[in-house]
Amino acid sequence: MQLSDFDFELPADQIAQYPPPRRGDSRLMTLDRKRRRVQSGKFSDIVDHFRSGDVLVYNDTKVIPARLLGSKQSGGKVEVFLVRRLVGEHEDWVCLTKCSKTPRPGTQLLLGNGELEGEVLEGGEPPFRHVRFHCRSAFGEVLERVGRIPLPPYIRRDDEDLDRDRYQTVFASSQGAVAAPTAGLHFTEPILAALREKGVRIVPVTLHVGLGTFFPVRTENLLEHQMHGEVFTVPETTAEEVNRARREGRRVVALGTTTTRTLEYSVDDQGRLLPGQGVTDLFIYPGFEFRIVDALVTNFHLPQSTLLVLVSAFAGRDFVLEAYRQAVREGYRFFSYGDCMLIA
Repeated sequence: MQLSDFDFELPADQIAQYPPPRRGDSRLMTLDRKRRRVQSGKFSDIVDHFRSGDVLVYNDTKVIPARLLGSKQSGGKVEVFLVRRLVGEHEDWVCLTKCSKTPRPGTQLLLGNGELEGEVLEGGEPPFRHVRFHCRSAFGEVLERVGRIPLPPYIRRDDEDLDRDRYQTVFASSQGAVAAPTAGLHFTEPILAALREKGVRIVPVTLHVGLGTFFPVRTENLLEHQMHGEVFTVPETTAEEVNRARREGRRVVALGTTTTRTLEYSVDDQGRLLPGQGVTDLFIYPGFEFRIVDALVTNFHLPQSTLLVLVSAFAGRDFVLEAYRQAVREGYRFFSYGDCMLIA
């Protein structure tokens, strides 16, 4: 199980730097696992690939404007990236900091044109730091005004006004992610309405996407890789809907790898989805037994990434990599703002 087994060649100009002009105008590649067949089409045709009685599970997490720009009180420039809020009465966060010298505990930060103050605290495993924030009004309101959308590093531009809308799904409601569940970016309200009209049940889970999305795998032996923990919630109504579908032989379709990890982590020994909250660091790689998910909607992922490994576990490494090579030949757009894949 080597990281280099999950590599492919990708021209730089096929890495999408912007979303399509209209949400839902992406292309769709469908993979039939049984027939080993690959077809190309339009994302707007995805409704045709669903059946009445299917359950579509989506991730309702909402991306926070997690990048804060400013300076240390001493004058040096600093960038603070929010990772996760710590439990407690204060606005204490696990953060990454980017500046000329690593800030020590006690360092004062002036962020967002002075609307937000921060103090570096003791604690945090390198490269992470704990930072306590102070502001005159509600932290969330200030963050919405002064924070920047945390676009992935392969999008080689600054965030723009359009990203406030297009780097969120239309069903984003639970704040806490630092990256979007990108498979959901393609869905529009009319497409969701058409799915419901067809008899598809649509239910949420929450997984707040963390820095694992950005961090590369640093071990050649995949079994040595440790995933970052991410906070999730499975509502009771979602568990009931999914378990009913499983009993009745109807398909459960996961919208995205984050949804897949949430569902497959939250299953008991009898194959039932359990409601509840927690933290998952589940790493899915070839040989994993999927117990909930029957079909997967996902974007095209980075070479040598945990997401590509998950998709390979679901559909077979050789089949997936051949589909990726076909996508490259046919000019598909890759990664967060790129095109989409349906594997069934």
